[in-house]
Amino acid sequence: MSDHISGPRALAVPIADITDVFAFPSPESPGNLVLVLNTLPFAPPDGRFSDGLIYRFRLRPLTPAGGPPGSAPFGTGAGEWVFDCVFADQSPEAGPQAGLCRTPAGDEVAFPVGDPEGGKGAGVRVFAGPRWDPFILDAPAALRTVATGKLAFTDPSAIFLDGKNVLSIVVELDCAQLLGGRAGLVGVAAETLTRGRLNVRIERTGRPEIKNLLLGPKQFDPVNRDLEIRDIYNMEDAFHLAGGYLGAYRARLNANLTFWDNLDGTVDWPADEHGNHPLTSLVLADHLAVDIGKPYQEHGSFLEIERATLAGHGHTTCGGRTLNDDAMDTFFTLLINAGTGPVIRDGVDRSSRPASRTFRTSRPRIPRPRSHPSTCRRPARTFCCG
Repeated sequence: MSDHISGPRALAVPIADITDVFAFPSPESPGNLVLVLNTLPFAPPDGRFSDGLIYRFRLRPLTPAGGPPGSAPFGTGAGEWVFDCVFADQSPEAGPQAGLCRTPAGDEVAFPVGDPEGGKGAGVRVFAGPRWDPFILDAPAALRTVATGKLAFTDPSAIFLDGKNVLSIVVELDCAQLLGGRAGLVGVAAETLTRGRLNVRIERTGRPEIKNLLLGPKQFDPVNRDLEIRDIYNMEDAFHLAGGYLGAYRARLNANLTFWDNLDGTVDWPADEHGNHPLTSLVLADHLAVDIGKPYQEHGSFLEIERATLAGHGHTTCGGRTLNDDAMDTFFTLLINAGTGPVIRDGVDRSSRPASRTFRTSRPRIPRPRSHPSTCRRPARTFCCG
């Protein structure tokens, strides 16, 4: 699932539903950072971005907090870099939809949707269009695990959304030009907001599966068992949670994190004297941590910075999240045995169409079969298209 259909509003307004977020140093251009926001589950080949939304990337400087166990692992700086992508309202008959990316410096870079070359200028390169969904998870087995209280993963397994498309936005940015030459940790989150004078946050996403697997299940929560909390959480600022629902988020996470920890019959994450799970504060700091000064690493970087910070030592990778990384095995292993036992595998290790390390896509595309109108065409996977 990653972040697909992460609440009632995402189900009602799928064009604003962020399905995945990725952030990693460019494997092609050292010194560049690649940001990917995918939206609209089950996107049709002719899917179009909403002209009523802002698709936003937010970046903030991070520093390891060095606090006691169970506290937030990072401090966030006051400065922020924002990249906004917006799209024109035009009919398909008028040609490719036009997009515009606004940089933190105030520059605007135009690009046509669907063009594999994208648009380039002012320190950024931008692509947008329908692309293969980089979904690496047996989602039904994860839901059966929650429903039955027993690990339901099998080996081998299957990708639930294999062969489906999303609408993908990619911004590759020159860190020296746009981030002030910063070479260290940054936090990355993505949002969809209403466009106009009043910008209302519809959804925001950092790490995968926070909402569906850690905030979605209600049956273990002794405090707010009847509360659907995900839409409220989606409206929050990823870097500064308001106080109104913080207690509700903590109660839900303490309960659900304990559920996942107990699945192997051992307690690897004992709660503190107040009943707080050691990972709750980390989960609430819901953004990807990326070291833009380190080189691209495809496997083993997801959550490496967070795990190193929790352990009290320095990280060794770029962190973030890459398109080909089997992030969910890392996620399940951290929750269930704290990384001290065997890897918890969901039986799916890679996408059926792995991404390449180049920005440009290749052609041709495979047309959708006429006998299956819901099946999307299958463009080649690259790091720029998910």
